[in-house]
Amino acid sequence: MEFAGKKVLILGGGVTGSSVARIIEELGASVAIADEKAVADYVSHPIDDLENLNYDFAIVSPGWKPEHPLIQALFTKGITITNEIDLAWHFRNLHRPNQKWIAITGTNGKTTTTELTSAMLNAAGISAAACGNVGTTVIESVWSDKKFDVLVLELSSFQIHWMSDPEFTAVAVLNIADDHTDWHGSFEAYTKAKLKLLTHTDIGVINGQDQHLVQSVSGWSGRKIFFGLDTPAHGQLGLVEELLVDRAFINDPNEASAICELNEVQPTVPHAVANTLAAAGLARAAGADLESIRTAIQGFKPGRHRIELALEKDGVRWINDSKATNPHAAQASLFSSTSSIWIAGGLAKGAHFEELIDKCKGRIKSALLIGTDRELIATELEKHGIEFYRIDGENVMESAVLKARELAEPGDTVLMAPACASMDQFKNYSDRGDQFIAAVKKFA
Repeated sequence: MEFAGKKVLILGGGVTGSSVARIIEELGASVAIADEKAVADYVSHPIDDLENLNYDFAIVSPGWKPEHPLIQALFTKGITITNEIDLAWHFRNLHRPNQKWIAITGTNGKTTTTELTSAMLNAAGISAAACGNVGTTVIESVWSDKKFDVLVLELSSFQIHWMSDPEFTAVAVLNIADDHTDWHGSFEAYTKAKLKLLTHTDIGVINGQDQHLVQSVSGWSGRKIFFGLDTPAHGQLGLVEELLVDRAFINDPNEASAICELNEVQPTVPHAVANTLAAAGLARAAGADLESIRTAIQGFKPGRHRIELALEKDGVRWINDSKATNPHAAQASLFSSTSSIWIAGGLAKGAHFEELIDKCKGRIKSALLIGTDRELIATELEKHGIEFYRIDGENVMESAVLKARELAEPGDTVLMAPACASMDQFKNYSDRGDQFIAAVKKFA
């Protein structure tokens, strides 16, 4: 793919689009960006100007739907549309042909697993970078002067939908739960987008306790390495008493090798243990030894806003899990405590809350509901007779924390795990989490 002298339209001027623009401009391309907002240093193509599309090809950012009028107009005019992941793979083939790629997807746990896998590889002396939806973009990581041995890609369903070309040493599918159905149109389409990733590899590290996922991959012919919290069969990863063990990458089918002790995984909660097993499987597939993997686990701390202890005082724990942006993630948080004052709500993204409330009803002492789609949660709470309060105010998070302080008793956890996206009331999930922590410090 030649760029010198080419006219290129980039759809989306965010992190991905800006990274692509910088690199292909270095290669001599003339770049315009189509975005709802003006993008500094670039000619911004009006999104609704469909008649004047005079480009050699276009590069689409992940969040753009195929049905968008501009994309449909590009198709009609016969203009080739590519994407950042395929473009990065093209550069990898040209400049880093020996570089291995590993990919991670799932509804929840992607970022932590991606970062932990990268840490395991680096501990083993294998130069690795976490990229994609975490850290830098994939194209910047390929373009980097550091010449990484392995790239560990966190990939969303949107990125997987658009990509066609990469070949991965191994991929992990952590879980699949109701999310982004507003974009994909249905849960079935969302599942299909996630599992498309398996068609780009021969090795899949797969959550064996996600029954929907297990059934969905039954027809895939690659090597399935299941992980879970039970005693593993040969070829699997799992738990034996207080040890995480590997029975997938050892020669003797009757033996198991210890990965680490259970209490070395922090926080020691079920989903964190599962993510650690998945990361270990990927790291083993890329050549990491068990001793290095254990060293990485011992030194690893999850990123901010993931079951983050904000305060423990007077017998009450205040937990920030703003990264819980869908019901599946919120369920994992609610299962990490027995009595929660639960702060929830925001943008549901098409998700449903019946299963979440039904499974967690015994753990929710009271709920404080915020955001645009809070009535979806309120309806389910009412069915089970769970106390809840609608929280409003100019600073909604401060109001929520003040109400939580009023309700909380020793032994309770005030858990901010919203089960929804944040953009209706906050800049992003990080801003939401920061506002919660600031309010806790101010009032609790």
